[in-house]
Amino acid sequence: MSVPGSAGAPILRPLHEGDLDAVMEIELRAYPYPWTRGIFLDCLRAGYPGRVLESSDGLVGYGMLSLAADEAHVLNVCVDPRRQSHGYGRRLLRELVQLARQRGALRVFLEVRPSNAPAIALYESEGFNEIGRRPRYYPAANGREDALVMAVELVADDIDTMPPL
Repeated sequence: MSVPGSAGAPILRPLHEGDLDAVMEIELRAYPYPWTRGIFLDCLRAGYPGRVLESSDGLVGYGMLSLAADEAHVLNVCVDPRRQSHGYGRRLLRELVQLARQRGALRVFLEVRPSNAPAIALYESEGFNEIGRRPRYYPAANGREDALVMAVELVADDIDTMPPL
């Protein structure tokens, strides 16, 4: 049996409760207003699919998706700040979109802070478009920050025609 990611690129696998210590370490490094362990537990216990990207030296990042009827919602995508800018966020996002498609979703939604330009650029490059705003959605240093609501329609061959990593 080989060590995850030992042959090079990190591997994707399902997120399990046993991953939460490592997930929380990354979450606390990445966000000034992180999710709590309880939020991750609630998602897992509700049956929401999560994925981790794991290398031989530990978790690189993770993502969480909710699915209902023919829609999916990317709840969280995070790459360890020490490992960003290597395409890992794109890999996680594509995995979540692929998972949504496999489970019958026709569209995928997500929210992002307007101040998070790198994330917005990633989402736009993967076909997401802004469809609205949620006022005062996120906690912020000086009160609250809006969320941009973005979505992508999963029409035939979308996944096959995305640009290579």
